[in-house]
Amino acid sequence: MDDELLRFKQTDLRQYAASVGFVIDRRESSRGSTVMRREHEKLIISRKPDGGVYTWWDVHSEDRGTIVDFVQREKPGLNLGGVRKELRAWMGLPAPALTEMPALLPTSPDLGDVRRRYFGMSVPSNHFYLEDERAIPVATLQHWRFAGRFRVDEYGAAVFPHFDVENEVCGYELKNRGGFTGFAPGGRKGLWLSNTVAHDRRLILAESGIDAISHAVLFDDPSARYGSIGGRPTTLQLEIIRKVLVAMPESAEIVAAMDANRAGRELADLIEALYGSCGRDDLTFRRHEPEGAKDWNDLLKARRNNPPLPASSPEPRVA
Repeated sequence: MDDELLRFKQTDLRQYAASVGFVIDRRESSRGSTVMRREHEKLIISRKPDGGVYTWWDVHSEDRGTIVDFVQREKPGLNLGGVRKELRAWMGLPAPALTEMPALLPTSPDLGDVRRRYFGMSVPSNHFYLEDERAIPVATLQHWRFAGRFRVDEYGAAVFPHFDVENEVCGYELKNRGGFTGFAPGGRKGLWLSNTVAHDRRLILAESGIDAISHAVLFDDPSARYGSIGGRPTTLQLEIIRKVLVAMPESAEIVAAMDANRAGRELADLIEALYGSCGRDDLTFRRHEPEGAKDWNDLLKARRNNPPLPASSPEPRVA
């Protein structure tokens, strides 16, 4: 690659996209990826870690590439020489209207792909697998505590996003029919969290997103926020969990709601150790195991007539 092409590809692609009518969606953007929209089009823009080249991906058409490919899509028929002339002229003009951009940090190739896949998934209001096979009422899926905290992939799997210490998507749990359980290829385990409000007084940690939501259906605790560790935690996850514990409101309770087996009790031991190390004397801790079932969803399926969470509640603050 010659120096001029590399310079073009290292130029902030978001600025060029803004010059042709795209607008940044700050609600969906993060430190590692920027979402930009133009009518029904949706771009996800990120940077490669090696050299900081900007890349883009169109969620709806699957088109992708660098600024060179983007210019050719915007101006069909331009060859590489035409693209060079277009970008030389554009870079010599005053900056377009969208001049102030948040810093966009390079991400690893795997995490960049994980985020592109995740943000390209739909946000459903219901889910047949979760309702039919997992006995989770649709009213609970639509409840403000969980609204927007799961998505659905192209295969119909329920997708529960994990967040890292910077509150960025770093991976996701996958659950689907036939007992399928998986995790995002190339992703890292973090912590799935429900929506929260400042006056929450309880954090309930379960082994999966489905178990956490099942606990909510079973016990209907309006003061509880919920989390999932997705199985045995990594060293990085322990740091994330500790950070979440430290950030809990005053006099909150930490509940280790793990499976009723040896592995679940070992996980509860880990959560208790983190609770003891977070330096918050005002917090309390307890364990909660399902009685008569291995996990909370098994217990819920045995009680299919349990009423869902009530729909009324204060507006959440997304964690």
